[in-house]
Amino acid sequence: MEAADVEWELEEGIPQVDDPFIQQYLKGRNSLIEEEQKQRHDFTLRKSLSPLAKTACKIVSKIRDRELKPTEPTLSNHDNRHVSEEALHPGHGLHNARDRMETSELWKILQKMPKGSFLHAHLNVMFDADFLVDQALATEGIHIVAPEALSSQSRLEETPFTLQYLSGAVSSSGNESALWTSSGHSFPVRVSLQSAASSFPNGGEQGFRDWLKSRCVPLRERSGYTHDNYGPAAVWDAYRRSTSVISSLLGYEPILRAGLRRLFAKLADDGVKYAELRTEFSYPFYKKGSGEPEEGFAEWCGVFQEELGRFKNTEEGKSFHGARVIWTTTGISSKQDLAESMMNCIMAKQDFPDVICGFDWVGQEGSKGQLVDFVPMMFWFRKLCVEERVDIPFFFHASECATHGESPSHNLFDAILLGARRIGDGVSLYEHPMLIELIKEKKILVERCPISNGRHRLTDSIGANSLPFLLSRGVPVSLGSDSQAVLGHGWNGLTPELWRALRGPERLEITDLAILIENSIRWSNYVDQPAAEWLSGIREGVLGEGVKAARLQEWYADFEKFCEWIALEYAEVDLDD
Repeated sequence: MEAADVEWELEEGIPQVDDPFIQQYLKGRNSLIEEEQKQRHDFTLRKSLSPLAKTACKIVSKIRDRELKPTEPTLSNHDNRHVSEEALHPGHGLHNARDRMETSELWKILQKMPKGSFLHAHLNVMFDADFLVDQALATEGIHIVAPEALSSQSRLEETPFTLQYLSGAVSSSGNESALWTSSGHSFPVRVSLQSAASSFPNGGEQGFRDWLKSRCVPLRERSGYTHDNYGPAAVWDAYRRSTSVISSLLGYEPILRAGLRRLFAKLADDGVKYAELRTEFSYPFYKKGSGEPEEGFAEWCGVFQEELGRFKNTEEGKSFHGARVIWTTTGISSKQDLAESMMNCIMAKQDFPDVICGFDWVGQEGSKGQLVDFVPMMFWFRKLCVEERVDIPFFFHASECATHGESPSHNLFDAILLGARRIGDGVSLYEHPMLIELIKEKKILVERCPISNGRHRLTDSIGANSLPFLLSRGVPVSLGSDSQAVLGHGWNGLTPELWRALRGPERLEITDLAILIENSIRWSNYVDQPAAEWLSGIREGVLGEGVKAARLQEWYADFEKFCEWIALEYAEVDLDD
């Protein structure tokens, strides 16, 4: 400060910085800032970072900021639309930006980041449509089974059908036109997929491939519709239509085996070490060459266990710790149907205890009952588990598509009261301060899927972008994905979610991502644990003695190597710029 300014301040009686009471104020201010920083979710991690890791974190932030700078002085109306859509509905513009994403330096960096565990993923939407169609057409005996002729554009888009293995004795092949014409035929019609493809009226086999892929992808633009035409109810209808095709196809052993091999390889390639896959057992399972469905799902679990073991014995799978299955009921409104599913879950757990690791209830919240409507069934399930001496914890979806004031957000209350160890989505949690404190107290992890929820239009803009709010309140959160692959993105893994978290409205830092990944390891159900042991492992973290502690120690070592690679690879980045 210039001497004239100091003289003027003294003449006016303005306190000086060196005055004792101003110094006392500044001391209190600094203490308040330090105390507030201690409440940050990443405070302990930041404090423990090595000098090399701190440098790497700064480098990533610089690269992110550099890539966010517009390359053109102005944006076109088209670009502006995608920018605003991405802010309101995360994931909406990612398909259009895929090439730009995958060639960015930030993507290259995040691909190499050790990912920990993938805790929120639905098996039947983890496969891209091209792969599914190729497998279906290449597998002998796969038929399309339709309840009516697909003889109009609306029927081609809306009529439900399944893909399943059939023996020649029950096939309608030889009468392929029955599938595409509306008169003179009895239904349901069963036509081999190869015959259906060659007789497809709109472009032959290539047209058939394009059509079948469109039926595997929810929300693909049809008949002039865009994503603006879809609300949550329409999204769920489209989701059910597509997953009925996919789930029925995955019910055939050769297709399932091929899909699992591909999935495990893609997860490992992305740096994921462990996964818990939500799986719907809503369609029967057929062994190779068998036209008779298996009773129960023990054979399915056996295939899962075999393929996982084979993959872990390969060079690309040697560092993959494994995968387990969360038994998932989707859209079940009948208590009898739910009871049957629960009993099948328990039997599968008894036969393959290392495969089944939890139970989830999923549905279009508000359309066919709330979680509270099934509370008696959940207590009945617990009683059965005790009687059969199996431990199957709850990992509930709750408040996946709710906005303020809607009853589906009340599913959060039931999920907490029923003892869920993790909650899927929880998009309206930010509206419930008491529930936030309960979740922290009970050590419940919230699994967020910003890209998928935004793409599905299941959240409002505030709910979609509430991740920083939850983190600032100390809520344990991890990132997952509902349906990246089948939505047409072609991705499996966590790199897209991390990329968006760094570049999106949240503007997280690499330390934020590290905490999200650490949380995924802390809340992984690697081995069955009673409640007390489960909570102890979460609290002890890296200082514990069990499997979870070992996985955390391994991840921290990998993270340090990752930071070392960043510092060497991007040593030219000017941190003072």
